[in-house]
Amino acid sequence: MRESLEFDVLFVGAGPASLAGAYRLSQLIEEHDLAVSQGKRTGRKLKETSIAVIEKGKEVNSHALSGAILDPRALEELIPDFASLGAPLDTPVVKDHIYYLTQRRKLPFPLIPPPLNNHGNYVISLGRLVGWLAQQCEQKGVNIFPGFPGVELLFEADRVTGVRSGDKGLDKNGKPRSNYEPGPDLLAKVTVLGEGPRGTLTKNLVQKCGLDAGRSPQVYSVGIKELWQLPKDRLQAGTVIHTLGYPLGQKIFGGGFLYMMSGELLDVGLVVGLEYEDPGTDPHHLFARWKQHPLVAGLLKDGKLIGYGAKAIPEGGFYSQPRMVHDGVLIIGDSASFLNSQRLKGIHLGMKSGMLAAEAIFECLLAGDFSSEKLGRYVEKYEESWAWREMYRVRNFHQGFDSGLLAGMFHGGLQMVTGGRGLRQRYNTKTGHERLRKMSETGAATVRQPTGTATDALRLDNVLTFDKATDVYHSGTAHDEDQPCHLHVRDLNICYNRCTHEFGNPCQHFCPAAVYEILGKESGQVQLQINFSNCVHCKTCDIMDPYQIIDWVPPEGGDGPNYKNM
Repeated sequence: MRESLEFDVLFVGAGPASLAGAYRLSQLIEEHDLAVSQGKRTGRKLKETSIAVIEKGKEVNSHALSGAILDPRALEELIPDFASLGAPLDTPVVKDHIYYLTQRRKLPFPLIPPPLNNHGNYVISLGRLVGWLAQQCEQKGVNIFPGFPGVELLFEADRVTGVRSGDKGLDKNGKPRSNYEPGPDLLAKVTVLGEGPRGTLTKNLVQKCGLDAGRSPQVYSVGIKELWQLPKDRLQAGTVIHTLGYPLGQKIFGGGFLYMMSGELLDVGLVVGLEYEDPGTDPHHLFARWKQHPLVAGLLKDGKLIGYGAKAIPEGGFYSQPRMVHDGVLIIGDSASFLNSQRLKGIHLGMKSGMLAAEAIFECLLAGDFSSEKLGRYVEKYEESWAWREMYRVRNFHQGFDSGLLAGMFHGGLQMVTGGRGLRQRYNTKTGHERLRKMSETGAATVRQPTGTATDALRLDNVLTFDKATDVYHSGTAHDEDQPCHLHVRDLNICYNRCTHEFGNPCQHFCPAAVYEILGKESGQVQLQINFSNCVHCKTCDIMDPYQIIDWVPPEGGDGPNYKNM
C-alpha cells in the first residue's frame, strides 16, 4: 500500500536553489504573520503552511558538487547577517590568474577580463554551504528529507499534483525483497523542481508539456574535479587560476580551474564541453593530461588526492531556458539553466531563482490561488530582477564558441561591447550529441582515442594521475548492487548493431566513472556491461548518447556519491 503525504509546497532537490527558495518562503510567511499580529497587515496567518524539501542523497549535501566560486549577491539578499551566523564561505578571492597552456608552457593573460575578476567573491565548498543552508531552513520549520529521490511526477489531467518517491528494497530484477518499502506519493499545491542539470523529472516534464518550444537546444559541459591536500604554504588561500588551451586545443570548449581553499585544500578541475565531434573523446583522459602539464603537476607535487566527482553543467544560457511555469509546478536553478557561462558562476543565480519562485508562491498562498496564471508571477519577477539582466547580457556567450576557441574569444569580446548581442540577436546552436561525427565521416576504421600529439601518450602513475575506478573510489560512491539498474538503455540492438559500427560505442569514453564497458570486441560478439555501482550521477550518458536511448533515473534513495568538501 503506497502512503500519501501532503504538503503545501514541495521542493525537489536540496541544492542551493531549492534551499534558498524554502528559506525565503518561510521568511516571507514569518514576516507576514508578525505583521498580521501587530495589526500592520490584514488577512489570515500562514504559519501552518507546510514546506518540504526532498533530496536523493543519503545526506542533504552528499551529492553537492561545484568548482566553486561564490558571488555572494543572492546570499546577502537572503540572509544579510550570514557572516555572523557562520556561513561557511571558506576564503575571499585574493588573486586571479588566467593562462593559455601549450603542451609544456603557460602564457599569462596580460589583463584579467572583467567577467573573470573575482574580487569580492569567495572560494567555497558547495557541500558545506548546502549543509549550512539546510540548517537555516530547518530552524525556520522546513521539513528536509534526504534519501528520497523523486522518480515520477504525479498529474491530475494536465496539472502537476506532486511527486512519487522511489521504492526501496527491490532486487535487481525489480522484485520486492524482505525489506521492500514503496516510496510514498508526496502531494503538494505547488511542486518546485530544483534537481540540478538534466533532472529526471524536469526532463520528462519539458518533453511531455513542450516547455522547450521555441527555445534553443540545451547544451552541456561536464566538470571533472578532484580535491587535493597540498603541502603547507604551496599556494595562498584565495588564489584562483583558470586555464585555456591544452589539452582541449582550439575545437573543444572548456578549460581548467585551480581554486585554493583554507587548510591547504586545492580544487582541481577541468570543464569539457559536451559538444565535441570525435566520439573517442574521453573527458577523464583529458583531465589526466591536463594534470600532467607542468603548471598543474608542479602545484600537486607531494600532495594527496582526497576527493573526486563529476557533474554536468548547463551551458545553454538565456535562450535555452525552458518555460519555467506549468500548472502546479515551477522550475528553478540548474534545472532551468540558471548559469552565467561567461563568469563561470551559477550558484548565486540558482539561489535567486529559488527566492523569486518563493515570492510568487507566497502570493499564491495569500490569494489561495495556485493556478498557472498566478504561478506565472515567478516569470514576471524574474524578468524584473538582476538575474534576468545578468542572463540576458550573456545570452549568446557559449554559442559564440561553436566554431572554436579563437572564434569564441572574438564573439565574446564583441558581445561585451554590444550588451550580449554580438553579430546577431540570437545565435543558433544544436545539441552536443548531434555534433558527434560517425567514423565513416572521419575516415577512421575504428574509433580513435585522441592523444593531442604523437609524444602526448597518456600514462597514469597513480600518484598524479589515476584511472577512473581509482577516482570513483575517492568519490565515496556506493550503490546496492542488488537493485534495478538505474541506467536504462531502451534498445540494446542499437548499441550492438549500429553504435559499434557508426560511433565505436562512445559511452565507454565519455563516462568519467567507467560505468559502460564494451565486452567481446575481439570475438566480434559485442556486449554492453553496465557497472552502475560506479555511477557518480553526472548525467553525461543521458546527454551524449548519440541515439538518445540512455535514460538516467535515480537509484534507490541514498545511493550514489558521498562528497565531502566538494
